[in-house]
Amino acid sequence: MSGADSLHSVLVGDLFRSHYDWLCGRLRRHLECAASAEDIAAETFFQVLRAPSAEPIRQPRALLTTIAKRLLYQVWRRRDLERAYLQALSLDDEPETPSPEALALLFEALLEIDRLLDGLPSKVKATFLLSQVDGLTYPQIAATLGISQRSVSDYMAQAVKRCLTLSRQ
Repeated sequence: MSGADSLHSVLVGDLFRSHYDWLCGRLRRHLECAASAEDIAAETFFQVLRAPSAEPIRQPRALLTTIAKRLLYQVWRRRDLERAYLQALSLDDEPETPSPEALALLFEALLEIDRLLDGLPSKVKATFLLSQVDGLTYPQIAATLGISQRSVSDYMAQAVKRCLTLSRQ
């Protein structure tokens, strides 16, 4: 470990001791349980520790709040995906309940798909999901979204290209 890395670790340790309880308190207002707030706070400090240390942190609470909010949004997004998937399962005609392991794998796959599609226009995302998750044909997707079949084809190409590009990184 270089001298700069060692100094960064010490500074992050000081930052942790000074602001951990404060950050946990802020996060508890947005979460149901204290353990979740503590997990997100710990992950926040871990990300600060992993970051390159070019300069001292001038506004530590602003930085910690920004990182924690991003992590909190990820938690909420994951819960929304899980809730939507479970709701879709409950509406399924065939009441086949997947095992907890299968559900965990499906949730991870959904999160990965969500990550890969992040930043694409909503119609491109919707086109991809209607095709790959719901199994709709291009004409059905076009009718559902009120777009042409040519647009469906273009959107699918755009989404698939994005997924292939990002999955190789």
